[in-house]
Amino acid sequence: MNVQNELGNLSINGLGSSSGGNFDSVVINGKGTVNGDIDCHSFSCNGAGTVNGAVKAEKMKINGSAKITGKIYATTLSVDGRGSFKGDVYSDKMSISGSGSIGGNVKGEELKIQGRIGVEGNCEVEHFKSEGQFSIGGLLSAENIVIRTYGECKAKEIGGQTIIVKQETSFFLDILKTVKSVKLAADVIEGDDISLENTKAKVVRGNHIIIGENCDIDLVEYKDTFKIIGNGRVNKSVQL
Repeated sequence: MNVQNELGNLSINGLGSSSGGNFDSVVINGKGTVNGDIDCHSFSCNGAGTVNGAVKAEKMKINGSAKITGKIYATTLSVDGRGSFKGDVYSDKMSISGSGSIGGNVKGEELKIQGRIGVEGNCEVEHFKSEGQFSIGGLLSAENIVIRTYGECKAKEIGGQTIIVKQETSFFLDILKTVKSVKLAADVIEGDDISLENTKAKVVRGNHIIIGENCDIDLVEYKDTFKIIGNGRVNKSVQL
């Protein structure tokens, strides 16, 4: 075990544990446990880390496996490994290239997904971009939403100003589709300008709506314009 707490830095290499506190940097390279809240400039987990408390950091990066039981407040948060966050996550810029599990809500400016994320609560950001997989138990709300359906994506409700869902095609995805759905699934999708492909929804509501390839929509409610492209299917449409 090598635990160092000098000049405001906390470093755990190997097997070790420490109390929380205020630090310039926190680095977990081995199997480390921190008991208590952490307030630091940078937090990095390259091994298997557990924080029994909240984390507040300007820069937060997960390369290994991290479990955090409290809330997270981070200016930037990137997960390239595996992150298990039991509480709410507040981050201006958040990127998921590995896998993330969030037991509460997500709030911030930007969320980019190239891996996989699960959010039990709501996800409220300004810009949402996904090229991976996501599951959101509540509302996905963003001013701009761009989703490329590389994998299974679902949210209970989706709301935004501009919502674009694009179907990605490849030999691998064609094989995957025979095993499981890779569509976007939602109960309600509501926005100003909506363009959908590869989407299954009960209600789509907005000003300008385009229903494209491989869509299965029960009801479309539109204010200004509505059209169907390709094999998109809509059971009923109503102009508001």
